[in-house]
This record gives sequence, structure tokens and C-alpha cells, in this order.
Amino acid sequence: MNSRHLTLIAIALLALIWSFLAPFTITLLNYIGLYSMVAVGLVLLTGVGGMTSFGQAAFVGLGAYATAWICTSPVAQAALASLPPGLVPWLGLLLGLAVTALIAWALGAVTLRLSGHYLPLGTIAWGLSLYYIFGNLEMLGGFTGITGVPPLTLFGMDLSSPRALGILIWVVLLLSIWTLHNLLDSREGRAIRSLKTGRVMAESMGVDTARQRIKLFVLAALLAAVSGWMYAHLQRFVNPTPFNINIGIEYLFMAVVGGSGYLWGAVLGATLITLLKEQLQDLLPKLLGASGNFEVIVFGLLMLLVLQRAAEGLWPLFAAGTRKFLKPIPPRANSAAPAELATRALPDAGSVVLQADEVTKRFSGLIANNAVNLTVKSGEVHALIGPNGAGKSTFFNMISGVDDPTSGSVKLMGQDMKTKPSRAFAALGLGRTFQHVRLLGQRSVLENVALGAHLRGHRGWMSAMLRLDRREEAALLAEARRQIERCGLLEYIDTPAASLPLGQQRIVEIARALAGQPAILLLDEPAAGLRHLEKQSLAALLTQLRAEGLAILVVEHDMEFVMNLADRITVLEFGTVIASGSPAQVQADPRVMAAYLGGDLPEGAA
Repeated sequence: MNSRHLTLIAIALLALIWSFLAPFTITLLNYIGLYSMVAVGLVLLTGVGGMTSFGQAAFVGLGAYATAWICTSPVAQAALASLPPGLVPWLGLLLGLAVTALIAWALGAVTLRLSGHYLPLGTIAWGLSLYYIFGNLEMLGGFTGITGVPPLTLFGMDLSSPRALGILIWVVLLLSIWTLHNLLDSREGRAIRSLKTGRVMAESMGVDTARQRIKLFVLAALLAAVSGWMYAHLQRFVNPTPFNINIGIEYLFMAVVGGSGYLWGAVLGATLITLLKEQLQDLLPKLLGASGNFEVIVFGLLMLLVLQRAAEGLWPLFAAGTRKFLKPIPPRANSAAPAELATRALPDAGSVVLQADEVTKRFSGLIANNAVNLTVKSGEVHALIGPNGAGKSTFFNMISGVDDPTSGSVKLMGQDMKTKPSRAFAALGLGRTFQHVRLLGQRSVLENVALGAHLRGHRGWMSAMLRLDRREEAALLAEARRQIERCGLLEYIDTPAASLPLGQQRIVEIARALAGQPAILLLDEPAAGLRHLEKQSLAALLTQLRAEGLAILVVEHDMEFVMNLADRITVLEFGTVIASGSPAQVQADPRVMAAYLGGDLPEGAA
């Protein structure tokens, strides 16, 4: 038995005993289901995407108020008088989703530009604003609220009882978890996972991180709106109280306590918080002899305890405890043939792939790069060397789109790349590694390398959610496996990337760059941390890539590695080119010897 079988057994057991549960238990389970739906969205937004939000309760309110208004407003009733009454609440769902998507997109476009502690503060601001809008609009009943919300009907079935509506709540929740699991297990899911810790890296792999963040923000808001829609028809009454900032904090508690990076952790967190809240609301006033929201204090202490003892939440502890009794889930066999991936024809040998003309970068009064000229041709290895602080990494960032030059131009494949983002460089065929390794540490080597092939796939979110992308996904994983094997890391294919030594992590970055089928490869200190035999293997790989027609630009401090590999070398000192030519010419240049050995120039050499 594996965890998938255990999940199916638990769902079947819940379905079997549903009719026999006590009404109070049904009510608790309904609220757990509704809260879990919001917490699942927060898992995606906060735990996976790295965007903390305290305002999800406001989106729940949008879904609830939309259906309450359309079902009770005289204006809406007059406009919809010709429709069957049972259809109106479902129009309320559509209205709630449309309004929520529009408002979430507008708020996300502004809020997600913020970083650090400003982002959660921004979510508090608009969460409070929406709460007070609910309470101050007369059309929404003010702080008194809206009464008389009708029950739901589905295919003629009456869902007015909590027991009947609870079935719909849990079916929607389970379908949401299934589709979101499919999304995370896809090309788009790898892009989403890269948002939390690797946005610079993800952009260099071709991921539009700003667009992904807004889509994720809107998706989490829509899940909250669906929860609010069902909440309104469960309660048959809506007022602003359940949508204030305190409830938004509780939703975040549920996601973090359960496990902010795990979909089922949202259900665990919602269950624990709901049951604790129900028990503590009765117990604490008796113990303390006074009434009040004392459970919030307990939740705060619980949060501190979890963050200290289980930073990833309780779900990983639960999963680890059951792992000894469960078999690992085998990979799903894909009966369909893998799809054909997009391919790129390499430029003719000797043609200029990358050209930097008079590239200068100033930081206030500091000149990091001063009028640097450099070309990289197809089928050659060009090395960029220089002492520490010479400006090599700054130059690398400018010719790969991470940063813009103050002046000068960068052309890739003959196109002027001024002000273009790094994903545009990736789309034209530039692949790169980083001086400080940038990997998704908790994901496998296979998943990290597959991220490099992001632009070679085209299936979107809906295809991933419904598993219509499996042929393309199989092709992307097959390509990643091929590059891993080519780089000599096949035995580590399922190993979390963070558990590998630094040298092997650098090789994973090279494999990831190769998965994108680049025309030019930028390697920032690829040999750092490698043993002698590993350096020999890397040199053999780069020699093979050069023979295949790839253009390679290398920044490296290992002079033996560079001199034995490079066709041409450019030397930087204090951001200025002091020498350029073949390895023999560079080694004989007195300015290079002075830069590296710290001596004075021989007389007349200047």
C-alpha cells in the first residue's frame, strides 16, 4: 500500500460514514472543507510561490456577497425574473468568480510589485479596505448583512441541509487538490516552484515570473471565492464579520501549521485549527473566568512552536511517520509516445552569436565595466578572466539580460537586446549558469534540469490541471534525463539537488542550461568545487559541445582549465579589457602578468 491508496481509502471511508455522522460533526466537517479550500490556495501562494497574504478572507467575502446580492437584490431579481430560481445561485458563482478575478488581478498588479515585508503589509491594507467596503455599502446590507440567501439545488437535488451541501463542499475540495497536484506536477508547476527562491534563475530559463505570480495570486483568490460562495448558501446569511483581517490571519495559520508547501497540509491545518478553536472557545472562558477571544493567543503560541520545531509544518512529520508503513508511489507509466519538442538550429560555424560593444556599467560614481568589447562565435570557447573584483559577473549579468548596461549595446543572434528581460535572451538561445549556484534545493535533479527546457514546451495551466499535457511532459522529462546522463549525473537523477556537493550542483546547472538547447552557453565558474577528474570530464563535455557548434563563454579562475580549453581569452581588470587573444598571446602579455601577480609593468609595456 502506498500513500495514494491510503488517500483513496480515507475518502471512501468518509463517503461511507457520511450519512451516519451526527449533525454537529457534519457542521464541523463542512467548515473544515470550506477553510481547507482557502488554505490550499494559500499553500500555493505562500508555501510554493513565496507570496505571503493576510487578505484571503476578503476574497472569501467577494464570493459570498456576489451570490447573496444576485439572489436577494430586487434589481437583480427583476433582471433575472425569467430564469428558473434554482439557476440564480449558480449565476452568483459566475459573478463571484468574475468579480474576484478582476479585483485580484488589479490588486496583484500593484501589490506583487512589493517585496520583503511590504508585500504582506500590502495584503493587510487591501484586506481591511474590502472588509470596510462590505460593511459600508447599503446595497450589501451594511454591517447588518444580507439575509434570505436561498439554498443550492443541483440537477433537481435539494442541497438545503448541511449534510447534503457538505457532499458538494468536499467534492469540490478534493477536485481542487487533484487539479492543483496535477498543476504542480508539470512544466508550469516547476515554473511556479521557482518563484519562491529563484526568480532571477527562472527568468534566465525563460519563465515570465511576473505573469506567473499574478496568475497564482488570482488562482488563490478564486479558490477563496468558491469557498465564500458555498459558505453563503450554507449559512443562508452574509455579513462582514467572517471576512475581517483576523480571519485572514487564521487562514494563514492553517496553511503554515499544516505545512505551507503541501496541499494536504492545508487540510491538516484547517482540521487542527477548527477543532482547537471549537474546543478552546468553550474551555478557556471556564478556565480564565472571563469571556474573550483567548484562542487567538493559543494560536499565536502554536504558530511559534511550529515555526521553531517544525518550520515546514506538521504534514512532513505526519508523512515521515507513515513512510515506514507505506511503499513509495511508482512513477506513472505513459502509454502515449512523447511529443516532439521545439528544436533550434545552431548558427553556422564561425558566425558571431553574441556581440558586446562599448558596454559600460556605472553604480553612482563606481564604474564596474568600462567600454567592454567582446564577441563570441559559434563553435568556439571564449574565456573571460580577471582578478577578483574585475567586473566579470557584472558583465555576465548584462549580456544575459539580468541587468541593463548604462551605455553600449548587446546583440544576440544579430538582435539588439537593449532593455529586454533575461527570458528574451533565453528565447533566442542563451543558456547560463551562475557564480552562486541557483537550484530548487528540495526538488530532484530531474526536476531542476527539466526547468531548463521550459521554453521548449507550450502547454498551459488548464492542460496541466486536467493532465492533458502528459505527452509533452514525458518529452521534457526525457530530454532532462538525456542531459543528466550526458553530464554524468544519472545515478543522482532522483536526489534532491541541495544534498549534492557544490561541484556536482554546478554540473546540474550545466545540464539544466543544455536542456533548453541553447545556441550559446554562459558558464560562470563551472569548475569551482570540482575534483581533478571531474574537471577533466567537464572539459571533455565542453569540447564536445564546441564540436557540435555551440558558442561557449566561460568565466573561470582555474588558469590551467582555461588555458587548455579556450580558443580565445579576454582579460578584465577593474572593469576594463587589458588583453584579448589566444591563450599563448594572453599568457605572454605583461599587463596580464602584472594584474595577476601584482607586479609593476615592465618599462614600455604600457
